Amino acid sequence: MDSGHILLVTVPGQGLINPSLQFAKNLVAMGVKVTFATSLSAIRRMNKTTAIPQALTLVPFSDGYDNGLEDDSIENFTSAFRIHSCRAVVNLINARADEGHAFTRVVYTTFIPWVAEVAHDFHIPSTLLWVQPATVMDIYYYYFNGYGDVITRNSCDPFCPIELPGLPLLTRRDLPSFLLPTDSYNFAIPTFKKHIEILDAQTNPQVLVNTFHTLESDALRAIKKLNMIPIGPLIPSAFLDGKDPSDTSFGGDLFEKSTEYVEWLNSKPESSVIYLSFGSFSVLSKKQMEEMAHGLLESQRPFLWIVRKTDQNGKNIENEVSCMEELEKQGMIVPWCSQVEVLSHPSLGCFVTHCGWNSTLESLVSGVPMVAFPQWTDQGSNAKLITDVWKTAVRVILNEEGIVEREEFKRCIEMVMGGGEEGKEMRGNAKKWKELAREAVKEGGTSDMNLKALVSELGN
Repeated sequence: MDSGHILLVTVPGQGLINPSLQFAKNLVAMGVKVTFATSLSAIRRMNKTTAIPQALTLVPFSDGYDNGLEDDSIENFTSAFRIHSCRAVVNLINARADEGHAFTRVVYTTFIPWVAEVAHDFHIPSTLLWVQPATVMDIYYYYFNGYGDVITRNSCDPFCPIELPGLPLLTRRDLPSFLLPTDSYNFAIPTFKKHIEILDAQTNPQVLVNTFHTLESDALRAIKKLNMIPIGPLIPSAFLDGKDPSDTSFGGDLFEKSTEYVEWLNSKPESSVIYLSFGSFSVLSKKQMEEMAHGLLESQRPFLWIVRKTDQNGKNIENEVSCMEELEKQGMIVPWCSQVEVLSHPSLGCFVTHCGWNSTLESLVSGVPMVAFPQWTDQGSNAKLITDVWKTAVRVILNEEGIVEREEFKRCIEMVMGGGEEGKEMRGNAKKWKELAREAVKEGGTSDMNLKALVSELGN
């Protein structure tokens, strides 16, 4: 049976590339033709570092930022990407039709709703691949459908409860940061509004979500209008199968690769190591770095800390702390690691994370409890879920200056890794979600069956 031909379009950010690429690989393994289109800069990096199936076609296009953002803003990049991606999608659709290999479906990721409009003009069905949790989709949907005033008004008070149907009780810190009036990136709000408008205009809107049924069963059915289909976690299959994971993630070529950290992990006792990583776009202040460094020293526990020397554009980051010599005696500091390899290592006992959704899912699949240290976008909502709903983490408390002090940081580490009842509960819940995540993607699991149903639909 012909399983169709999908055009998958995504923004070049690592948080979107990785799950999109895994989704494409899953489809190719089921016999679906996939053309993967994104920025030239991203394709160049994938060609260097990422295992790509032969049946997956990568199509780069220039977005005007082939060498990275440099000193330009995300707002300007978004505007340029819209123009270039629309043109690229039009050209691709025409070219494939002329070759006799027309696309039967267009799949597009978060942040680029205009791709759906281009597909509509060509009378090709389109589907949104939502790479954040279903809960975050619900919050945005409610914001643009009758609850905008409630969310805006109650978010002015950090302790005021925000009640949304089918979701846990929220406060301001649990909302996606784009919805906060003080957020400097609230220019993204019209993009999310466009996502919702496109879905509302469809008769039976489907959204493919990078989550699994048991993890977000209530959130997946909270919006009656939307048919949210869990197909995750979209993580390399070797990792989910419990095998030794190889690095199949996008972006590793920016940093000097070394396996020295693996040998170091091998030398540590089971569940003894703290792992700290804050994502590509999270740059902590020097004051915050100092507080964390001293908190680690006071914990007297071994740690592996990812401290990047350069940002996404290759510019140097000043990350030196005053106690670096003492730190390096107690733990290991590296600019890069294969995160799935680290999280699956038996020496790992705790993950200090910015709560990006990819990192959150990888930690859940690994069965590693977390210290939640959210920064922006969906990370506050993800932190709410792992601490209060799934109960696999403790969340740091900021002081009046927005800094996590060393005593607070140490408290959180000890709560997760210590012998108290709270730590035992987190570790037990982490183990539970690990098993449920792997059940979802194995043969006959809910995510596996949902993906097979999608392939069958494409064939028909």
